[in-house]
Amino acid sequence: MEIKPTAETLELIARQAVEGFIIGLHKSPFHGFSVEFAEHRQYNPGDDLRHIDWRVYGRSERFFIKKHEEETNLRCCILLDTSSSMQFPDGGRWNKLQYGCLVAASLLQLLKRQLDATSLALFDESVYFTTECRSAGTHYRRLQQELARVFALEEKMRPSNIAQAIHQIADQVHRRSLVVVISDMVETQEELNDLFDALQHLRYNKHEVILVQVLSRKEEIEFAFENRPYEFVDLETGLHTRLQAGDLKDQYRRAMNEFRVAIENQCYKYNISRVEVDLEAPVDEVLHAFLLKRNKMQ
Repeated sequence: MEIKPTAETLELIARQAVEGFIIGLHKSPFHGFSVEFAEHRQYNPGDDLRHIDWRVYGRSERFFIKKHEEETNLRCCILLDTSSSMQFPDGGRWNKLQYGCLVAASLLQLLKRQLDATSLALFDESVYFTTECRSAGTHYRRLQQELARVFALEEKMRPSNIAQAIHQIADQVHRRSLVVVISDMVETQEELNDLFDALQHLRYNKHEVILVQVLSRKEEIEFAFENRPYEFVDLETGLHTRLQAGDLKDQYRRAMNEFRVAIENQCYKYNISRVEVDLEAPVDEVLHAFLLKRNKMQ
């Protein structure tokens, strides 16, 4: 039975999403990812045989070495956009902010399994909430509680400045980390240039970056509105505009496609992983991108 998404059920839904992902992962060509055995690493010739976990060998017929706590040293900062544009659409199963909370909560589940340390940062015009990077169980519970609070957020007229937020995190995070930025990234061309300047700041500081762009494919990419007048509202400024949807459709689609291609090209240029996710899709693609980056940093 499907669980209704609410602030109270967010952690449970995220846990189910991660468990389903891991089951699928072990049935796929990506079975080599170290997910099930968070406290282990694969055996390498020359390793002390006393450290082999024979119970794991009995289940998997593969040799794994028990890892000491200091070996599980990934540090991850999750940066979540909570501006008003993320509250679109209204009335669906998820809005973009709620789906972003699901992505963040699912990543927390994986990080917890891997014994990795994480921090959470929330921003609109600037970063207004941030935590230290820790791996304790109490720390993860605190972050899940904060995501549950954000999940229920309905405050309007909250503009965003993603570039400024990323610069703040780049200045605050001093040790090499994996930074996951979750946002719709609906920006003007000038703002987009500022965004990539900020992402270069992170890469210059030797951080790995995953850009998770959350969009509603039906409305924001396909522009699947009936050919009739609509009143469109800018959720960050409150500006109202009446338009005939059919007159705008082709022009909008071209502009949105150019915008998405520009982001993809810049991400490729600066070696940034970009994952575009639809509100109706599972979070598996984000979790795959996370594991690829995590393995790279080990």
